[in-house]
Amino acid sequence: MHAPATLHLLCGKPAAGKSTLADALARAPRTVLISEDAWLAALFGPEMTTLKDYVRLSARLRTAMDPHVTALLASGTSVVLDFPANTRETRGWMRDLLDASGADHLLHWLDLPDSVCRARIEARNATGEHPFAITEAQFDRIASHFEPPTEAEGFTIRRHAEP
Repeated sequence: MHAPATLHLLCGKPAAGKSTLADALARAPRTVLISEDAWLAALFGPEMTTLKDYVRLSARLRTAMDPHVTALLASGTSVVLDFPANTRETRGWMRDLLDASGADHLLHWLDLPDSVCRARIEARNATGEHPFAITEAQFDRIASHFEPPTEAEGFTIRRHAEP
């Protein structure tokens, strides 16, 4: 008998280490990684030029992923959902996935200082390996919408605070 499936959620500002942690979590047995950045780049790369484009296209991707993620969890497969759980609205979508699947969950909150995230963005942009480079102005805009998770939202939260 296998342990119940777990949905791993990731919350943190850009370059806080969400994808790095997602890769590590996905190494567990019976676990799959679903990366928003990879799917957005493959499906909509040329269309993603502004933050407004990201908001519109990520919403389309969430709609498409809904039944897929729910089915994986219901089948007993754990999922590392590398989509930013950075707003109450997005976490609401994730809560709906949990309610539909009956899976366990863990919300990983990568709570790092902006200075660490900015340094990582600069380094990441320099390598050109990430599918999307962001500017300091874009970081500021994205960070201004960040809403830390609260216990009132009903998630089991694991806070990661070390850079």
